[in-house]
Amino acid sequence: MLRLDARTLIVPLHEDMHDDAILRFQQDVTTAVSTKQISGVVVDVSALDIVDSYLARILNDTAAMLKLLGAQMVLCGIQPPVALTLVEMGHELLNVPTAFNLERALTQLRTLVHGADAEALPEGDDRENDPSTH
Repeated sequence: MLRLDARTLIVPLHEDMHDDAILRFQQDVTTAVSTKQISGVVVDVSALDIVDSYLARILNDTAAMLKLLGAQMVLCGIQPPVALTLVEMGHELLNVPTAFNLERALTQLRTLVHGADAEALPEGDDRENDPSTH
C-alpha cells in the first residue's frame, strides 16, 4: 500500500494472488482506513490478467466495508480480457466505481470523497463553502 497523502491510499494488486493474499489485502485495507482515518482508496488491478469470481466478490465486499467505515474506493486498470471474462461469467463489480487509469481514478476518488464529505455536513453548516477546509 502506498499512502499518497493523509487521506488517500493506492493499493496495487499483483499477479497470482492466492486466496489468503486476497483476504489479507481486504483486512489490511480496512484496518488502514480505520486506524489512519483514510477517506479514499484506489485499487489498481492493471497487473492482473484474470479476475475470478472470488476476487470480484472480495472487491465488491471491500468497497462495501470501506463505505461503512466512511471511505470511498475506486478500481482502476481493468484490462480488456478481464472485463470480457467478468461480463461473460455474469459477474459485475456492482458496488465499485471504476476508472481507466490511476490518474482518472484519483480524480474520480476526489469527487466521491468531496461528495461524501458534503453529505456528512449538518444542514446549514457553511464549511462546504469555506476554502480553509479543502
